[in-house]
Amino acid sequence: MISTLPASERSFPLAVDQQGTGFPILCLHGHPGSADCMKVFTDVLSTEFHTITPDLRGYGHSQTQTLGAKLSPFTMQDHLTDLEALLDRLGIKKCLILGWSLGGILAMELALRNPDRFSGLILVATAAHPVSNMPQPTLPDLLYTLIAGGLNWLKPGWRWNIETFGRRSLLRHLLTQHTPAAYEFLAKAGTPATVKTSRHAHNALNLALAKRYNRVPDLATLDCPCLVMSGENDRHILAQASHETATHLKNSQWISYPKTAHLFPWEIPTQVNQDIAHWLIGCGFSPKASAD
Repeated sequence: MISTLPASERSFPLAVDQQGTGFPILCLHGHPGSADCMKVFTDVLSTEFHTITPDLRGYGHSQTQTLGAKLSPFTMQDHLTDLEALLDRLGIKKCLILGWSLGGILAMELALRNPDRFSGLILVATAAHPVSNMPQPTLPDLLYTLIAGGLNWLKPGWRWNIETFGRRSLLRHLLTQHTPAAYEFLAKAGTPATVKTSRHAHNALNLALAKRYNRVPDLATLDCPCLVMSGENDRHILAQASHETATHLKNSQWISYPKTAHLFPWEIPTQVNQDIAHWLIGCGFSPKASAD
């Protein structure tokens, strides 16, 4: 049964980080993830835009412990309700969306639900029909990942740990360039986000994937400018799937970064942010413009 309650009453109160002033950009993290994972973008964008970065329901601080609301099982559709209610509460009538992985899927869903509200999409390592070729983890994979993550937590970016354990862990499927800087991002944002991701969040995503999510046929209805970015070696969401999404969007630019994988914004952050800035300028988004 579809609820007749307004979105504000059906939504979960999301923890949100806001930075900067100017035209708003809603920034959506992936799975597992949190607002902190998006700082690779928002610390740059917030110098000229108003960035709005929530922890999605069941992630980061958007859980019972901090907000007092009971976290119960939910679906992907509930994320959309939460995000629309958040924008309403903040008085945001129109904005851009930047979404990484799951966040990119939610960005497309929001735009499909209410295309007039969103001025453009920046889709990072995502696809309207996500396809993966990630192998099943082995016991050594899990062991090396546990050791690499623990040591990286204690000593972020330690080259010996990267070469001895990191490259043998599951991180080899998420990173191509195993740089100390990428591992520092992992220690600061990736590991805490993984630990704080709730079982309800895992279950909601698994349920959606089991239904073989595919929104490619609907993309032609979107007219807003879109930037689609992917890592050439991404195994979590294949670059081919991202390219398929780009080709079905009416007004899109696609960038594929060589020698990078799913976490490419942490591998080549300067290049990624420069390309986003160039696209924003090319599309005529004035940094300090009002959203009204």
